[in-house]
Amino acid sequence: MEAEKSQKGIVLKLAGDWLSRTIGSVEEKITETSKADLGKSLVVDCSGIGRMDTSGAFLIERLARQMGEKGRKVEFRGADKDKTLFEAVRKALDVKRTPPQAPKRTSLTDVFAKIGEGVFAMGREVTSGLNIVGAALYGAGRRMTGQTQIRPAAIVNQMDRMGVRAVPIIALMSFLIGAVIAQQGAFQLRNFGAEIFVVDLVGILQLREIGVLLTAIMIAGRSGSAITAEIGSMKMREEVDALHVIGLNPIGVLIFPRLVALVIVLPLLAFIADLAGLLGAIVVTWVYSGITPDAFLMRLRGAIDVGTVFAGLIKAPFMAIVIGIMASMEGMKVGGSAESLGRHVTASVVKSIFLVILMDAVFAIFYAAIGY
Repeated sequence: MEAEKSQKGIVLKLAGDWLSRTIGSVEEKITETSKADLGKSLVVDCSGIGRMDTSGAFLIERLARQMGEKGRKVEFRGADKDKTLFEAVRKALDVKRTPPQAPKRTSLTDVFAKIGEGVFAMGREVTSGLNIVGAALYGAGRRMTGQTQIRPAAIVNQMDRMGVRAVPIIALMSFLIGAVIAQQGAFQLRNFGAEIFVVDLVGILQLREIGVLLTAIMIAGRSGSAITAEIGSMKMREEVDALHVIGLNPIGVLIFPRLVALVIVLPLLAFIADLAGLLGAIVVTWVYSGITPDAFLMRLRGAIDVGTVFAGLIKAPFMAIVIGIMASMEGMKVGGSAESLGRHVTASVVKSIFLVILMDAVFAIFYAAIGY
């Protein structure tokens, strides 16, 4: 493509083949030409063009129209052989296209739209969670049948990080919670002369509800966020894609050991939390109410049984699975930015805590339904 001056103004000489596979090399020049100041008159000389299809004709016609919009007079020369092609392109460009009309929106439709989006988002969350559960169970079956190698070191390492290192904070938290419940219960029951019943209150509440619930919430904030951050960081560095490339299942390599570790350590941590909570209650009732440890334990034996202990501990594995799945799902959603990582870590903790509390409520309703 060359430009020359003549008596009629600037002559733009076009040459070569203007086909869909070749116009990519001149498209940038066409764009620059349309922005240049070429005077009031422009002649487009098409006599040097060899072959041309609709893509080339469209590019030339677009240039001519852009020049015409700036008030320039545009004239074609040597375009008779491609006259039919240019006419077809002009007819297509002259068709008036009505802009798409935005749907009418009202406050009521916006409310239903938000509800619909929430339902679809919930469906996608459930599908992703079931995908992780199914892949984890499939991987467990392959390991049990010897088709793939079991890596106990990875599970033990996660148990150390999620369980052993969490014992101090879990024990301290439960000790203080048990002490507070005992002090408040003794303070209120003292008005009725039934201060000894604080043992029943602490024992049943700590073993059935508070111990496992607060432990699961603490693990959701401590270990769940760590799982999301670890998997999310691997996603950002494309390590998850690398596992796919070398033929490994990321769920089996990254998520399965963490799920197994959570299912093992959360009941143990809940049991430690129960003991620490009862210890805190013993100390407070001894100092505040004068109930000796022997009297506390004697009364506790009459208030609870083995079923009370297991009524709380049986929730722990289910809560562990919910925490692990939610943390892993959010980790796999992380994009390529630090903002995305922080957003999904926050979502992981919030969703895990919500689901843990919801699961505890479901168990409470179930126990009430069976009269236990």
